[in-house]
Amino acid sequence: MKDFKVMSTQWLKIVEYIGLTIISLSTLIAFGFEISSMVGAARVTLADLLLMFIYLEVLAMIAIYLESGKLPVRMPLYIAIVALARYLILDMKNLETMRILGIGGAILLMAITVLVIRYGHCKFSYDEKS
Repeated sequence: MKDFKVMSTQWLKIVEYIGLTIISLSTLIAFGFEISSMVGAARVTLADLLLMFIYLEVLAMIAIYLESGKLPVRMPLYIAIVALARYLILDMKNLETMRILGIGGAILLMAITVLVIRYGHCKFSYDEKS
């Protein structure tokens, strides 16, 4: 039974690394397509920059996970905030007022969540062994 547990853990680690590799490669390919699109259009827009920032955040999240074996909850929240801001910037002309307020409220709620998590982490730190 102990051998099965060790073998299962090893296989799950392999699957995890394969998944992270696929995500990394996909992000790099998308990053390359975005650069190609900017070069082809001969201009850089704010939407392009925000999208590239999202790609960099995904790569940073993967790097942090590989280094520490842990995924800080703040990283996906940062990505979500930038993604919602990008959506708001791109489609503001086509959005209804209530939808704009809802997206703005979601961004504010996530920003407050990041602050609460960060405050809790600093104020009520925990033992690394737990």
